[in-house]
Amino acid sequence: MSTLKTHIALIATNLEKSVEFYQALFGVAPVKYKSDYAKFDIANPPLNLTLNLEENVEPGGNLSHLGIQVSSSQEVATAIERFKVAGLSLFEEHQTDCCYALQDKVWVTDPDGNRWEVFVVKVADTAPEKNIVATSGQTQ
Repeated sequence: MSTLKTHIALIATNLEKSVEFYQALFGVAPVKYKSDYAKFDIANPPLNLTLNLEENVEPGGNLSHLGIQVSSSQEVATAIERFKVAGLSLFEEHQTDCCYALQDKVWVTDPDGNRWEVFVVKVADTAPEKNIVATSGQTQ
C-alpha cells in the first residue's frame, strides 16, 4: 500500500501573512508560491497544505479547528518556542482535560481565523465510564 498524505486546502484573505504563519507553524517554506496560491509539502506530519487567495471570506467559516498530535510534552514545548520566536500569539494549556483525554497543548490562529493546536495525549480516556458501545461492538 502506498503512503497516504492528507491534503488540506484553506482560503487565505492575505496570502503573504498566511505564508508567514504556516512557515512558522510547520518550520518549512512553501514548495510553490504564486500571487494567489501557495503549497506546502510537509514531511512530518505528512501533509499537502494549499492556501488559495480569496478576499471576501468570513474568518473561520464552519471549521472548528485543526490539530497536530505529537508524541511528547517536549515536542509541544518545542512548538511553543518556535511560535514565540516567530512572534505568533499563542495560548498554552497544560494538564487540560479535553475530548475526554488529558493533554498538553498550544493554540495559534492563522491570519484568517483558523485555529490550530499542537497537542500530546497523556491519558487517552479520562472518563471510561461514559463510553457508549456502538452496534458493531466497538467503543466510541
